[in-house]
Amino acid sequence: MLRLSLLAVLAGTCPALALDLHSTALDNRTAYIPPQCYTRTEDAQGVAHNPCQTCHVLPRHPNFVSDADLQEAYAMPEVARTNPWRNLFTDRRAAVAATDPAEIAAWVRADNYHDASGAPKLAATLAHPPAEWDVNGDGRWAGYVPDAAFAFDDEGFDHMPDGRLTGWRAFAYQPLPGTFWPTNGSSDDVLIRLPEAWRQDGAGHEDLAIYKINLAVTEALIRRTDVAIAPTDEAALGVDLDRDGKLSTATQVTFDGSAAGTGMHWVGLAATLGKAAPIAAGLYPLGTEFIHSVRYLDPAPGGVTMAARMKELRYMKKTRWKSYAALEEWALAEKKEDADFPDRTKQFFGNVEEGIPNGTGWRLQGFIEDAAGDLRPQSFEETVFCMGCHGSIGTVDDSTFAFPRKLGPGAFREGWYHWSQKGLAGTPDLIRADGSGDYAHYLRTNGAGDEFRANAEVIETWLDHGKLDDAKAAAIEADIAPLVTPSAERAVALDAAYRMIVREQSFAQGRDATVAPMDGHVWRQLEEEQPTGLTAEAGWFPRTAR
Repeated sequence: MLRLSLLAVLAGTCPALALDLHSTALDNRTAYIPPQCYTRTEDAQGVAHNPCQTCHVLPRHPNFVSDADLQEAYAMPEVARTNPWRNLFTDRRAAVAATDPAEIAAWVRADNYHDASGAPKLAATLAHPPAEWDVNGDGRWAGYVPDAAFAFDDEGFDHMPDGRLTGWRAFAYQPLPGTFWPTNGSSDDVLIRLPEAWRQDGAGHEDLAIYKINLAVTEALIRRTDVAIAPTDEAALGVDLDRDGKLSTATQVTFDGSAAGTGMHWVGLAATLGKAAPIAAGLYPLGTEFIHSVRYLDPAPGGVTMAARMKELRYMKKTRWKSYAALEEWALAEKKEDADFPDRTKQFFGNVEEGIPNGTGWRLQGFIEDAAGDLRPQSFEETVFCMGCHGSIGTVDDSTFAFPRKLGPGAFREGWYHWSQKGLAGTPDLIRADGSGDYAHYLRTNGAGDEFRANAEVIETWLDHGKLDDAKAAAIEADIAPLVTPSAERAVALDAAYRMIVREQSFAQGRDATVAPMDGHVWRQLEEEQPTGLTAEAGWFPRTAR
């Protein structure tokens, strides 16, 4: 819960809101409904635009949350019909204009994650957590301790300063349309790590070749496609990776999504675990982890890039295996709950240390900047904010967004690299199942480059009276960077606006880097089942892009 602090953060700023990290009470009972869901889908002329399709779609199996109908109406509990995201209506224009571009550039270039040796600062702090972080009072941190060094080799593997592999591997992807385009406020990256047994040979020794094969199997399962691998002796592994009926030399992992159960297999120590290492199309192995750093924008002379300073470090781990039947039962129960008790808000369990389970087998927690810019644990409410997206929506694959959009064959290093090694330049648009470009489709159906339709820079550069012409669509298909990268001036403004939220510690009121008030772009007040203007009869309800 929030209360006013007696301590001002910095001279000339508002006092910061102090946090009780031990509390699991919610000031905003629907913190899981993001600000983007309050977007005005109809413009002043009554023309409907569809940012809703990014999340609410007909899903891919085994996601049983079919929520495309949410494109038709603002179907929210009564308590949520008054927009709780007050930061959307804050006017920061004067303060942003007064910000020194050189000063904010220095701020975003200051690394708030690493210590002097290159190791994570938080690891040392969490070894003896402050009392205000130690929820159960046992003197130990029970949750995730950041252990990625963000120091990558030529295959995207992360190494600690002493050279040890951390198990984390970076991958490149097409950012989800809208909020996660850098032009809308933040850059970000995502790393994946499979459990230790998936990184070891049959004798329990670390084996990078084994790990790469198991990552390729995971990629095939999630992206539902064959994945190329280095020539591999199947006989030595005892696994028919390419599923050609013989043990020979495989150059790919062949995807099998059979309804009766996949014929794919893990290799190495994971292959010996039996029921403790289940495998299924569309699902990650039990124990899979992701970290997602959300960062400021660096207005570098050569073009805007990912900044060193982190806004957030988000973490999720698959702690429970759920079968297809269990996932379907959960989704149907959620649907029934919403139908029977539409004004009942969702309930969440957990705490700051251990994170919050999302219902599909994953547990989420995170770290965010304190008023001085150092990373601290997210409060319970700040973590609930993450649950709406990594939970019951149709667009996710096993609760994730980025890995299903990973770059594949023909991409630089087959997509296994970090943005610090190669930026977004040259990244092609994702091609949808209908053959159209994902980003081009988003611009054409949303009439803008963000959910709020407030990014004037994108609208003025890419759309002519709301229309994307074929030449610009072709340019985006070849390279998304010019579309999703802001100008240096816009980057500075977005960085400055967000830092004001940091200094206020008002994340629970919204963490979007808006400069001008969003009146006219989002609703302050909604009616019950208020229509969006989007209907199935008008041709909405597209499938997910893949």
